[in-house]
Amino acid sequence: MDNMVDEKKVNRVVDPGKGYELPLLLFAGFRTLIDRLHAELARQGHPDVRPAHGFAMQAIGPGGATASEVGRRLGVSKQAAGKTVDRLVALGYAERADDPADARRKVVRLTPHGLDALARSAAIFDELRADWARTLGAERVRDLEAALRTVVPAEAFRLDAAGWLGGA
Repeated sequence: MDNMVDEKKVNRVVDPGKGYELPLLLFAGFRTLIDRLHAELARQGHPDVRPAHGFAMQAIGPGGATASEVGRRLGVSKQAAGKTVDRLVALGYAERADDPADARRKVVRLTPHGLDALARSAAIFDELRADWARTLGAERVRDLEAALRTVVPAEAFRLDAAGWLGGA
């Protein structure tokens, strides 16, 4: 089997057009967007937010969720979700409250600080998309998005990336 990366240029694909290049390029595009998002979030007052936190805040949603629900949405155990929620609470992005429908349950809700991080993330993603449109051309970006919608099944839009990758 040919080497997939050049030993002198670790993390660089050396055989353009090979089947394994597509997932690497898609992942690198995702990683580039996420890294730029978090750099900008840090500049805008959210230096402690990590990618896993963003997925967790999306899983909590505007209506709140139990730790079990967060875990199910993320594809991780209740315990792993609980650790992430603990971190969000410690950072001021979420809070635990009694469930008005069931006093035995706790609901995790986003705080104004957490909602601000999500709102800023959405605006930053719009800016990042505009950067791609300036670089590639708006039509090419629309074509890329349309092509991906064609090959990516609707059920693939899930928040369980951390669980799927084997993380918490």
